[in-house]
Amino acid sequence: MKRYSLHIAGEAVAPHSGSWFATQNPYTGEPWAEIPRGNAQDVDAAVVAAHHALTSGPWAEMTPTQRGALMRRLGDLISRDATKLATTEVRDNGKLFAEMNGQLNYIPQWFYYYGGMADKVQGATLPLDKKGYFAFTRHEPVGVVACITPWNSPLLLLAWKLAPALAAGCTVVVKPSEFTSASTLEFAELFEQAGFPPGVFNVVTGFGSEVGTPLVEHPLVSKISFTGSDATGRLINEKAGKLLKHTAMELGGKSPNIVFEDADLEQAAFGAISGIFAATGQTCIAGSRLLVQESIHDAFVERLLGVARTARMGDPMSADTQVGPVTTPPQYQKILEYIEIARNEGATAVLGGDKGTGPECGNGWFVQPTIFTGVTNGMRIAQEEVFGPVLSVIKFKEEADALAIANDVRFGLAAAVWTSDIGRAFRMSERLQAGTVWVNTYRAVSFMAPFGGYKDSGLGRENGIDAVREYLQTKAVWINSGAVAGNPFVMR
Repeated sequence: MKRYSLHIAGEAVAPHSGSWFATQNPYTGEPWAEIPRGNAQDVDAAVVAAHHALTSGPWAEMTPTQRGALMRRLGDLISRDATKLATTEVRDNGKLFAEMNGQLNYIPQWFYYYGGMADKVQGATLPLDKKGYFAFTRHEPVGVVACITPWNSPLLLLAWKLAPALAAGCTVVVKPSEFTSASTLEFAELFEQAGFPPGVFNVVTGFGSEVGTPLVEHPLVSKISFTGSDATGRLINEKAGKLLKHTAMELGGKSPNIVFEDADLEQAAFGAISGIFAATGQTCIAGSRLLVQESIHDAFVERLLGVARTARMGDPMSADTQVGPVTTPPQYQKILEYIEIARNEGATAVLGGDKGTGPECGNGWFVQPTIFTGVTNGMRIAQEEVFGPVLSVIKFKEEADALAIANDVRFGLAAAVWTSDIGRAFRMSERLQAGTVWVNTYRAVSFMAPFGGYKDSGLGRENGIDAVREYLQTKAVWINSGAVAGNPFVMR
């Protein structure tokens, strides 16, 4: 099996522990590579390297324009190696090659966009109420950033954090999920090829208690940017808060996908399928609650089943496969447990409802695409994030009813509305408590559009102009241009 190394200060290094652990292919269930088991010593080496690069290395002396040029060069290298990196991600997380290849070919745009933004970060002159002073603002990098990334889309979600952080002038230490570290370690090799100084980008792999905790608690880390479960996010935010560190949290979701009777029902059915069965439902923006107007409920469910029954499970590298395996054994068990919870709550499985065991599933961790009807919004299956191919269908009567059900959940990451009424589209998009609202589409993202959650779905925003501000701090500069010193014991 391939054995990977940590990436610290521009070099591939062995872990201080002298230990590696196996990463498994979710389709075959077999180990395929060895990942370094980092520890607090490795974290310290990486953070010290990042702090040195931030404060005294060539990166600190570069102009924003020079930093932007490196970022654009990095984008070119990602584009060159997109197929290779996508293949590694499929091998490590089991998502479809068509999806991961699409992501990898799209990721360069983050580095082009933010590379161009690097020298557009501007301060301002300030009008003052005091004579004899000139004042202006500077926007400076927040410091060393710890990026903790999830297992479902490792490099895409890293790019959402990394590109604006680099544009702001920060340096970065990444702790990828222990389940899907390989693509991040391969990605790290591109930084030296692009010409980045040592220490700007570092990767320490391993487990949460051995790498994540010391990374969050390290005194030289100024900001933690995390994507993952809300439970883990709360723990990280609590630790960071005690140390007065900046945080950005992109957490879970229980997104409502709302279909009104006046919608294009064919498009809405495809949108509902995309919202929950794409990526095997392993996405924070999964439209796991399908709210259907009562007048069309039965007919729409039949239409939905007609599309869903055609979904093909199988080898994620095959162009014919539409639903791949679940990425990790713990997540596989969790999804199956939630299916039983739904049955015990009285919901009816009109599709699927079991593990995938056919020959097309190999030895992988497959769950059948599952649709439950008879779901009420108070059920656990409607309130808790399953993170798998499990859809809950909930009836509603009128617009106000749909809005009340949609917002009656502790999450607020995304939502969608399917309607031909433009007035309703505006009303719903205004009143839905979600960071992203789609109208007559689902699961669309861009480097240009801010992304983040309301309520328990997180803090801060990724993507768009807003994201750079997450990695900057503002300094006010006062210059005495002629004010006469007065009483030294009184505020000027």
